[in-house]
Amino acid sequence: MLAKKTQYALKALTYMAEQNNEGPFLIADIAKKKKIPVKFLESILLELKKAGILNSKKGKGGGYFFNQDPSTITMATVMRLIEGPIALLPCVSLNFYKKCSDCNEKKCGLNKIMKEVRDNTLSILENRTVQDLVSY
Repeated sequence: MLAKKTQYALKALTYMAEQNNEGPFLIADIAKKKKIPVKFLESILLELKKAGILNSKKGKGGGYFFNQDPSTITMATVMRLIEGPIALLPCVSLNFYKKCSDCNEKKCGLNKIMKEVRDNTLSILENRTVQDLVSY
């Protein structure tokens, strides 16, 4: 299940992309339009900035804007940044792998099925972008 923080990140990015990237966008405007708590959104946008997805400008006419084209920002990238692993088990995660202490992965049916779930999920999330969220 997606955390609220990830949902808010994707909603904010979608809003910015819907405006044809005509930023910078004020946090208060995004928060109001997408019904996101301002303080929560501040921390989310800062995280997206630190990751290089967004940039910001201070002062009059300032706010957040895309640092890269929304059509190049995959949902998988945003989800991993905000939420961590996409895989449902640590033993099948590509970027956050951790061996289960009580399991033999070669004989574990759960591991095999969860790898299949991961692969199918990733095939969608790595091929869908922030721009795609606007189109749906």
